[in-house]
Order: sequence, then structure tokens, then C-alpha cells
Amino acid sequence: MAKKGPVLIELDDAAMPAVADAPPVPDPDLPVPTGAAMQMAARSMAGKPSRLARLFWGVAGALLMAVLSAAAWDFVNAWIARAPILGWAFAALMGAFVLILLIVALRELAALNRLIRIDGLRHSASQALETQDLAAARGVTDRLVALYRGRPDTDWGQSRLADLRGDQMDAAGLIALTEEMLLSPLDRAAEREVAAAARQVATVTALVPLALADVAAALTANLRMIRRIAEVYGGRGGLLGSWRLTRAVMTHLVATGAVAVGDDMLEPLLGGSILGKLSRRFGEGVVNGALTARVGVAAIEVCRPLAFQAGKRPKARNLVKQALSGLFTTSTPKPQD
Repeated sequence: MAKKGPVLIELDDAAMPAVADAPPVPDPDLPVPTGAAMQMAARSMAGKPSRLARLFWGVAGALLMAVLSAAAWDFVNAWIARAPILGWAFAALMGAFVLILLIVALRELAALNRLIRIDGLRHSASQALETQDLAAARGVTDRLVALYRGRPDTDWGQSRLADLRGDQMDAAGLIALTEEMLLSPLDRAAEREVAAAARQVATVTALVPLALADVAAALTANLRMIRRIAEVYGGRGGLLGSWRLTRAVMTHLVATGAVAVGDDMLEPLLGGSILGKLSRRFGEGVVNGALTARVGVAAIEVCRPLAFQAGKRPKARNLVKQALSGLFTTSTPKPQD
């Protein structure tokens, strides 16, 4: 005859679920982090001025230059008439200033030309892969070697490429070998720049409570990150080149909706338990850092001389985990036996 009473099932301690691992209870009064700073910064950089605005600023700039030139001319002539030695000294200073402006303009043109050169490399590589033209692929490889000649971080890759390129009998194999030998160390350097920028944006957003300070920090960090990524891949963009590149990256992100925070973005990023323990400012910092990583991945794809073929495309989620590993603890260390 069976005994009546409760049935007890003994469980091991290892099988018992931890209370800390339970998902947080949703709080309707707690605002969800949206990354407002990064979204505002991205839209401000991606906004294209209208024709009327461009005409206004063009006419205003020309008028300002005319007024400054006339004022400088009258100033130098007046001093030459009053004190010839001092007047000619002012004229020499004006000439040196104009010469420096010309040098800066030439450097900006050279930087734009270098960015155009990298765009041409990417286009030529895509055409060589589409047509399977081995001669065109060899031309792309030669141009890429010439672009990175003299850089210490690509010396080993260039020597290995010179030894192995003769064994490649098709365009896809040669492009893949060139990508592996020359661009792999540059990819890692660019990913470190993205992780550093995401960490900076997340920290400033979480710790600085001033209004619009997080927007200014996100804008500054993203501009610096895009410029450094361009320099890693050989772009060396000047002021105009960096701004043109930044607008291209941000326009792409806004058009594709990549600056929006999806429902599946935060949960796989750091886990629901840690987000349940963070304050709103820290949550905003995590989201802004994640959006900065998305901007960095887009900048890598834009600045890279070759599109990702054989190489592993970087993921924003992995870069954010790498960037925020020292700021937030996502797991509790287990006690030693």
C-alpha cells in the first residue's frame, strides 16, 4: 500500500538556478535607453543642406573674403604711406599668410585625391572579381602594394604576398590572398579604434549629466574615430576629406536605419540581468557605445580599399563587448573549490 503524503525530489546544488540569473521584472515607469545622443549626432552630420542654404553660405563666404581682402589691402597701403618699413613688414606677413593658405589647400586636395584613389581601388577590385580577370586583379594588387609601401605594419604581409602571389591562378584567389596579407593587420587596428571610441562615448554618457554634453562627446569621438580609421587604411583625409567621409558614413547609417535601437540589440549585447541593474544613464551609455560601434563598422567598410571577401566582416556586437568589458561586469565569478 502506497504511503500518502508529499513527494520530495532531491536536487543537487549545481542544478539549482541562481536568483541573480533570473531576468529582470519589466518596469513600465523606467524609460528604455534609446541612444538619443548618438542618434542626434548622426542625423546632424548626415543632414544635407538645401540648395538655398548652400547658395547663401557660398555668397556669404565670397563676400567675407572680398571684405577681408579689401581691408587687408587698405591696411597695408596705409602703413606703407605712413611708415614704409613697417608697412612692408605687414605686406610680408600677409604674403606668408596667403602662402600658408595655399599649402593647406594643396594638402586638402592631396587628401581628397587619396580618398578618390582608394575608392578607385575598391571599384577596380569589384570589377576584377565580377569578370574573373586575373590581369586586372594583379593590377589591383600592384596598386595596393604601392599604396602601403614603406609602412612598417605591412612589411611582413608585403614580403609574404610577393612570395605567394605567383601561385594564384584566378582573380578571386589573388584578391583573397592580398586581403589576408595586407589588410588583416589594418583591420585589427581599425577595430581597436572603434572599441576605444565606443568606450569613450559610453563612459562620457554614463558619467557626465550635463545637457548636450553627451551629444558633443559622441560627435567629437565619432569624427575622430572616422578620421583615424581612414588613416589606418591609408586615407589620410584632411578637414574637407574627413567631413566628406563622415557625411557619407552617417548618410548610409541613417538611410538604412542602423542608428535606430532595435528590440534585440541590448538583450544579446550584455544580457538582461546586467541591464536590469544599470541606471538610465548607464543604459544610455551602453546604447550610445553600441551605436558608435555601428558607425565604426560602417566607416571600416567605406574606408577599406577592398570590400570584405575572404576576411571576416567585423560585427558591432563583438566590438561593443570588447570595448565595455572593462566598464561593466557581465558575469559573477564562480568561487573556487
